[in-house]
Amino acid sequence: MRVVAKFGGTSLGSGDRINRAADSIAAAVQQGHEVAVVASAMGNTTDELLDEINYDADSADRAEIVSMGERTSVRMLKGALAARGIEAVFLEPGSEDWPIITDEYGEVDVEETQKRAHALAGQLKDVVPVITGFLAEDYQGNVTTLGRGGSDTSAVMMGDYMDADEVVIVTDVEGVMTGDPRVVEGARNVGKISVDELRSLSFRGAEVVAPSALSYKSDDLGVRVVHYQHGDLLSGGTSIEGEFQNLIDLQEQPIACVTVAGRAIRNSPGILADLSGAIADEEINIEANSSGMDSLTFYVDEDDAEEAEALLHARIVDDETLSSVTVEDEIAVIRVTGGDPSQSALAHQVIEPLADAHIHLYDVITSATSVSVFVPWEDREQALSLVQDVF
Repeated sequence: MRVVAKFGGTSLGSGDRINRAADSIAAAVQQGHEVAVVASAMGNTTDELLDEINYDADSADRAEIVSMGERTSVRMLKGALAARGIEAVFLEPGSEDWPIITDEYGEVDVEETQKRAHALAGQLKDVVPVITGFLAEDYQGNVTTLGRGGSDTSAVMMGDYMDADEVVIVTDVEGVMTGDPRVVEGARNVGKISVDELRSLSFRGAEVVAPSALSYKSDDLGVRVVHYQHGDLLSGGTSIEGEFQNLIDLQEQPIACVTVAGRAIRNSPGILADLSGAIADEEINIEANSSGMDSLTFYVDEDDAEEAEALLHARIVDDETLSSVTVEDEIAVIRVTGGDPSQSALAHQVIEPLADAHIHLYDVITSATSVSVFVPWEDREQALSLVQDVF
């Protein structure tokens, strides 16, 4: 089995924890597995280094300074492995076998990095490479970085490009939890979770795996998150399943929007649950919903629009805070999942070509990892083509 093990800053935060990490790596190697290691900076070293840059440093100098945390970690971990009789070598930008290369735009050069990662994988029978996470190197040999969460990105990228069976993220949490254990009593470990689910949670504050890393997760590459105290790289924790895909989807059937207006909606707790519950009670599926200061809109199949309108009208008659309901049909929805990890950039990429073509937008609904645009049914094919051209 070929494994890429990534150790986060907390899991390398002291000499004892480095020894624990080395023990787990040595155990896997002694069982006959091929192991590559990606190491973060010890503890909070990177943040501490950044906090001490109290002058106007250029990007090259900043990258060199913050790289010192990871450079120290790989040396410490390589030394601990050598003390256990494990043949290991540390790799950092500038090393002969360094794998991660970025282009003139700071983006990963996929072809070159794949070639180097493949060559490195061919050495795993003889040596354990201990690779600095977060860091990269450009064509001129300058240090570059992969951004926040870059060590996770390094690990999953290397797992993908080295044809590993599994990437193990060793961190200070018990895998993915049902809730924050510091806040929610009785929070428990989730045995498995999909890439899409975890990516959405990560964008909204779950500090488990960086969203940028999950874009390198292929369907046949296992990714697992374990606590550093677990001590076993080959079992336990939370398994991340599936692969994240960039998808552009046009719903085949037209939908309708049913909108309820009322000036008191903003101050009516439970109104959304009440109205959507009335629709759900009649087994009408809500494709999406949006809200304004004085309105709520439900998108349903066009065939269900009249029934939904009647149901909501009955609620309006009984509720003096609501004023009216209206229906607009012949609407198409195009959903874009993936794209740029920055949500604002993704929304802009989708909306701009439609606006330039003067295509009317009924609504734009965003989530952590997707954008849905609602356009006239008659404009659906042009809108789909314009969006596809962007991606």
